[in-house]
Amino acid sequence: MQDPFGRTIDYLRISVTDRCNLNCRYCMPDRNADLLDRKDLLSFEEIRDFTALAVSLGVRKVRLTGGEPLVRADILNLVKMLSRIEEIEDLSMTTNGLRLERFAHPLIEAGLHRLNISLDTINPDRYQEITGGGNYKRTLAGILAARDAGFERIKLNCVVERSRDEKDAREVARFAMQNGFEVRYIRQMNLAEGKFWVVDGGSGGKCDQCSRVRLSCDGQVRPCLFSDAGYPVRELGMKEALLQAIHHKPESGETCRNISFRQIGG
Repeated sequence: MQDPFGRTIDYLRISVTDRCNLNCRYCMPDRNADLLDRKDLLSFEEIRDFTALAVSLGVRKVRLTGGEPLVRADILNLVKMLSRIEEIEDLSMTTNGLRLERFAHPLIEAGLHRLNISLDTINPDRYQEITGGGNYKRTLAGILAARDAGFERIKLNCVVERSRDEKDAREVARFAMQNGFEVRYIRQMNLAEGKFWVVDGGSGGKCDQCSRVRLSCDGQVRPCLFSDAGYPVRELGMKEALLQAIHHKPESGETCRNISFRQIGG
């Protein structure tokens, strides 16, 4: 599949829930915002069928996000469903790590290939401040459990204000080096104001190379994180929604005011 600007679309990011067990200040600044009714979330069967369609049209890389994907009930069943789609070459998940101590081994057994784990600091007090009360020890235990379970490529997503030279980011880098992890430094974004930057250590933010489409947890196919455009699979049908999203993929990101990070993932 190619978009109007000749970019090959082979990467699908799927938000499975808008719920999270953290309240990170850059992701969920409004803790009282309404959450979606569970009936409005795509079922696992719908996600599987959409993914199979996307794969039949050329998608080869699939990532599960949230919210926090590990808080959705029976998430292992979805991983198993997707792992059975043979043409998927890279099946991964982004998680905050709080539930990984329990889920790391089962995720490997279910067929997940890789993990990206959010870690903005290794200072327990700072971690609690950034995440709105999160337990650093549980996250650390989850990260190490993922390594011990056999995940070979673990990336740490470190959100920074400006650069990797900040104190928290340097300490995360030191922790990663000691444990054999990679780090992606993600400068804080603002959807409504259209503020985003190229990810340091990753491919995000490079609009001219973007190969992604996104499926939000309520069934909107989104051509770009920084766009208000969304094409509902339940109204248009899965194939038409996907093709419309690709056809209307913008040349570069602009602004997004009608969806939040917790509904579509970062």
